Amino acid sequence: MLIRLGYDIQFDTVGEVPIVTLLNVHPSRKKDLREPDELHTDPLVKVENYEDTFGNHACRFLAPPGKIRLQNSTLIEDSGLPDAEDPDAAEVPIDQLPVNVLPYLMNSRYCEVDLLSNTAAELFWNAPRGWQRVRAVCGWVHSKVTFGYEFSSPFRTALGVYTERVGVCRDFQHLAITFCRALNIPARYATGYLGDIEIIVAPSPMDFSAWFEVYLGNRWWTFDARHNIRRIGRVLMATGRDATDCAITTSFGSARLTSFQVVSDEVTAQGEVIVTSR
Repeated sequence: MLIRLGYDIQFDTVGEVPIVTLLNVHPSRKKDLREPDELHTDPLVKVENYEDTFGNHACRFLAPPGKIRLQNSTLIEDSGLPDAEDPDAAEVPIDQLPVNVLPYLMNSRYCEVDLLSNTAAELFWNAPRGWQRVRAVCGWVHSKVTFGYEFSSPFRTALGVYTERVGVCRDFQHLAITFCRALNIPARYATGYLGDIEIIVAPSPMDFSAWFEVYLGNRWWTFDARHNIRRIGRVLMATGRDATDCAITTSFGSARLTSFQVVSDEVTAQGEVIVTSR
């Protein structure tokens, strides 16, 4: 399967504004790229590419005063298979976890493990260990939280999601991540492209998506508390402790978003978009 990926994002800036982006495909997927994956700016500015603390491909540049446009279009080959699963994947004892996995058991900006530990124990402690426990977490969050773009807030944490029972995709993942960590299952936030491939096309404009990954059976697995189904065509861009570490753009100054478009479509070898909604 070939997937056309891209974005067109525009800002109005006041003065020169340093900006950091996480708009590139994750290094783990670069082998699948069939076209260059490069950030293009208008006006042209010097872009510095680097690997951040979490192993993501990041870019840094200085936006000039006025308008700046960020664009890219690339092609990636995908297996066309749903998210991998293993119902027998087991929890790994904390003393046997790789050291670099341990941070994904801790509190972070949007995931207050300490404040939701008792709740997680009450809800899920009797659930079967391992894969089925994570499925129970996803099922609970999916059924108890209402999705809506009107509920978007940069300040809502996992505790806020649990209390208010509303949110956007990142809120669903933050609450699920927090519950998993409270149950001693390492969990990390993930963001990337998730097109409407082989599903009913959503009426809302395409956007980047959030999901999460858990460490079971000595590897990371994809879970999605918002959709709560296995999906096709998920393309990872970044992982981190929560949305703070995976912000698509971070502006160190006044930069007002004026336009935002994302593309994630299955295409033929000739570049024609394939519509396979069901």
